[in-house]
Amino acid sequence: MYFFLLFVVVVLSLSLRVVKEYDRGVIFFLGKCTGVRGPGLIILIPVLEQMTKVTLRTITMNIPSQKIITKDNVSIDIAAVAYYHIVDPQKSVVAIENVYDAVNQISQTTVRNVIGQFKLDQLLSETSDINLQIKNVIDSHTEPWGVQVTAVEIKDIFLPDNMQRAMAKEAEAERERRAKIVAAEGEFQAAVKLGEAADIISAHPVALQLRTLQTMAEISVEKNSTIIFPAQFMTTVQEAIKMIKNES
Repeated sequence: MYFFLLFVVVVLSLSLRVVKEYDRGVIFFLGKCTGVRGPGLIILIPVLEQMTKVTLRTITMNIPSQKIITKDNVSIDIAAVAYYHIVDPQKSVVAIENVYDAVNQISQTTVRNVIGQFKLDQLLSETSDINLQIKNVIDSHTEPWGVQVTAVEIKDIFLPDNMQRAMAKEAEAERERRAKIVAAEGEFQAAVKLGEAADIISAHPVALQLRTLQTMAEISVEKNSTIIFPAQFMTTVQEAIKMIKNES
């Protein structure tokens, strides 16, 4: 009786398997793949059937930093991250020996090959498009393995020190160029407005005198000991005195 109970326990331990919701079990009967089971309780034929578990959850894979030479011959270090999940458990077990290591290796190779096709400026400004291109290339390789790549992101770009200094100088020169252009545009607009004001004043001579008086009023507020009168103002004063003498 004792040996019978022990036999039953051993058989059950070899037959019963529990597959979680995010896993699937690939079943082999005498070495032949018979399908995928799960999730839940699975009963296997002892000795004759074997099961390999495969996870369906999204896997985050770090693509280690590697040296890459861009199209314009700049040596940089790039690290990335890839997200993928298994959509066909049977293919991921039967079609390839180690699907996780295979995805890792093809991702590193693809990142190096794709980045090498772009210049440094393109790499810094068109990161989203490059990420999508890397993702599509990796996905095309992993599709026969039952793997779908959902996203690839470049997370770190390490530039040489001399390149960082050169880019900093370039950015500073660009800022100075923009500042000079803005200042020149301001002077041009001011010159245009002054020309329009001069045309208006030339058409109305009294306006110049009013402007002179306003300027004198502004100067007097500062309590200056010396006031300089414009030549036009002095001419106007002399004409006024001459007119008063003539009338008298």
